[in-house]
Amino acid sequence: MIRPIVLCGGSGTRLWPLSRKTLPKQFVPLIDNKNLLVLTLERLRLLSTEVTCVAAEEHRFLVQESIEAAAVSGQQLLEPVARNTAAAMAAVALLSEPDQLLLFAPADHHIPDAERFVATIRKGVPAALAGHLVTFGVEPSFPSTAYGYIRQGEPLEAALGEEAGHAVAAFIEKPAAAHAEQLLLTGGHLWNAGILLVQARVLIAALQQHAPDILQSCREATTTVEVDGDFLRMDAAAFGRCRSQSIDYAVLEKCEKVAVLPFQGRWSDVGSWNAVAELHEADDNGNRISGQGFAMGAHNTFIYAPNRPVVALGTKDLLVVDTPDALLVAHAEFAEQVKDAVALLTTHGHSQATRHRRIPRPWGAYDSVDDGERFAVKRLTVKPGARLALRMHHHRAEHWVVVKGTARVLCNGEVCLVKEDESIYIPVGAKYRLENAGKTMLEVIEVQTGGYLGEDDIVRFDDAPAAVLGKDKKLA
Repeated sequence: MIRPIVLCGGSGTRLWPLSRKTLPKQFVPLIDNKNLLVLTLERLRLLSTEVTCVAAEEHRFLVQESIEAAAVSGQQLLEPVARNTAAAMAAVALLSEPDQLLLFAPADHHIPDAERFVATIRKGVPAALAGHLVTFGVEPSFPSTAYGYIRQGEPLEAALGEEAGHAVAAFIEKPAAAHAEQLLLTGGHLWNAGILLVQARVLIAALQQHAPDILQSCREATTTVEVDGDFLRMDAAAFGRCRSQSIDYAVLEKCEKVAVLPFQGRWSDVGSWNAVAELHEADDNGNRISGQGFAMGAHNTFIYAPNRPVVALGTKDLLVVDTPDALLVAHAEFAEQVKDAVALLTTHGHSQATRHRRIPRPWGAYDSVDDGERFAVKRLTVKPGARLALRMHHHRAEHWVVVKGTARVLCNGEVCLVKEDESIYIPVGAKYRLENAGKTMLEVIEVQTGGYLGEDDIVRFDDAPAAVLGKDKKLA
């Protein structure tokens, strides 16, 4: 059986301001109010309902929400630091049974024809079982300079079947425009989709031959694994020592036994706002609208406006992306330079470069509504049955007003219920806990006052320690 492994890394700067470091593009609802990770998990569910996700520690609850939304189950292998795909794949392979077939897939691709995708993956099984590292390429529809290419070589041996794919003749980096046109005219070239099907032992052997240092670091990192429910944590220091490199550079471009199968359905890596725009139907003037956008006398304009009305009047070839705390207006030809704008904002110290107003938490989320000298206002949403850890603040007091649901509040040893339109005061230094006592979402307006209101002014008292398993731990 194939075990899907979803690689959930990525910083998301090319789709700013919607995608940011704290909320990369795979977690942003872009299509039918679903995020790309949910769509990926739903697609992979046709192969198996047991899925492993490799994710950053800070994104684990976003991943968990997506797993639940996609009706799959599985574990998360958490990376203490980002070390690219070679390290992520090595760690998974080391934690898997040697003969397990692993399908590594990015979390942020859009492939609407799930059945065709799954059929293509299954065609690669014979070659993978025969010891090949099987990649998948997309039939190019235009001479793109944004994708790497794979040159197809000779067909694989007939014993593996008529549609087993071809040997890989070469991997080609993102080409210049003229080179991309030449590749398309020549034929036999595919866009590199970044998907890999391989047995765990085959991948380990390839890493041992071509990137032994990466493999050794990952061996040390996975010798002892901390288990916290469905979260698996590697040794942070050992993993941090690992060299950062993609699996393409570390292994695939050096390995002799690499195969490729073509995928002929629709595919997008949703790597720019132009790519997002293409996911929406155009009107007679080429305008594409998502949300509360209005185009008047406009041509070839894309508007993303989920929260409030946004009007484009007489515009042409523009990208307009509106969020509660930042606005992007860009010419379509400059879509690839959005990451440069993020770097500029970071240089000038703007938190909007990396963080959203709404911050997810395991118990729900908080939205920073307003702040000023000695005060901050937040809107808390707490899931049914969820609670915040017992905590205390040294520098701030909090006043809560319940606007929806019923809160159970523990404050300095006393428990009380706070219902809609009621409030409670949490003084400086009090030990308290907030819990949703109802069966619907709890919504609370929190007003903080004090001399220091930073998020690091929290002392938690009841975080449960993780269990520790030995080196024989395998992915379930």
